[in-house]
Amino acid sequence: MSSRPLPLTAQAGRMPPAATLRPPRRAARAETPEPLPVMRPRLPSAAEILPYLQTIDEARWYSNYGPLVTRLEQQLARRLGMTAGGVVTTANATAGLTAALLARRAPAGSFCLMPSWTFAATAHAARAAGLIPWFHDVLRNTWALDPAAVRETMKRLAGKVGAVIVVSPFGAPLEIAPWRDLEKQTGIPVVVDAAAAFDTAGAAPIPQVVSLHATKILGAGEGGFVATADPELRLRLVACCNFGFLATRSAMLPALNAKMSEYHAAAALASLDAWPATRALHLRIAGWYRQTIARLAGVSLQPGYGDGWATSTTSIILPRGASERVSRHLRKRAIDTRAWWGQGCHVQPAFADCPRGPLPVTEELGASVLGVPHFPDMRERDVDRVAEALMNAM
Repeated sequence: MSSRPLPLTAQAGRMPPAATLRPPRRAARAETPEPLPVMRPRLPSAAEILPYLQTIDEARWYSNYGPLVTRLEQQLARRLGMTAGGVVTTANATAGLTAALLARRAPAGSFCLMPSWTFAATAHAARAAGLIPWFHDVLRNTWALDPAAVRETMKRLAGKVGAVIVVSPFGAPLEIAPWRDLEKQTGIPVVVDAAAAFDTAGAAPIPQVVSLHATKILGAGEGGFVATADPELRLRLVACCNFGFLATRSAMLPALNAKMSEYHAAAALASLDAWPATRALHLRIAGWYRQTIARLAGVSLQPGYGDGWATSTTSIILPRGASERVSRHLRKRAIDTRAWWGQGCHVQPAFADCPRGPLPVTEELGASVLGVPHFPDMRERDVDRVAEALMNAM
């Protein structure tokens, strides 16, 4: 028998000629969506900061309350409507909180009442000032401390209360008058952690500590300031940010080195130049979210969000226990999220030994609040995409 292969036409299951072969079909690939970060800060450009840097070069003054820091403090004080007291800039808001507690003479070893529903910096600052964080619950309709509830807690506590830190949740406005009344009636000093509240802080004797971190609505990369309408307190704040020096190089008060450099003041001044436009961008994003979230069942926004005040974050409220599932769903669609304050400070290992009261609202918020994308160059279609993903997840 011949060993020659049969012609293709005679072979069983023959293949078509090469000229007629077609490449195998590939399954259509879904287009990868553009990632949406939960935050993408935007600080002033190099060109916008350059004139201020040139001022530094000419003056050769780089820290220790130089010309730019002085100018920034004056501009901030004017913006806050201060006719007395003023602003003290700081290296960051955490150091500013510590300095404010020291300047208010809160006794070391005493309790510092504060919400557990806050960022870890609040509790770290109290500890750095020698105080013991005592975690208190917040109101569901404000996410902030209730002055009346704090008064009742003070009556029941066996230990000494040395100070109260009131936190502005994600920049929401606070009523300061009730806290001034509490101070007058109890003698216990109050400090406001207004880290995210550049848009809502105002003139008041009670010190308000604002952050200028890159993630905040007015950024300098790092930095912060303390505002108070009390002239005597402002002098102590300067000393407590500068080794305790009061018109002498001898330390007169417990203190730290919390001074802002001229370089961060340069960035802050450039940010301040652009503030009206920056504020408008964030309010526009808030408006988009208010329109879209209102149409979603089972999802709501932080109380008062975008109601005449601007913030650099958007926090939504989900059904209790749903945040992790919704977060996973959004991540699969390239949408980043963040539980900005986690489940509260009281569950974090660094503060496990701190005393606390009942925290039902804090625990509820920790199980249901989620931060969604919010950044200055966000577009309306980005917000629509977030809303659509939330609707699908729910």
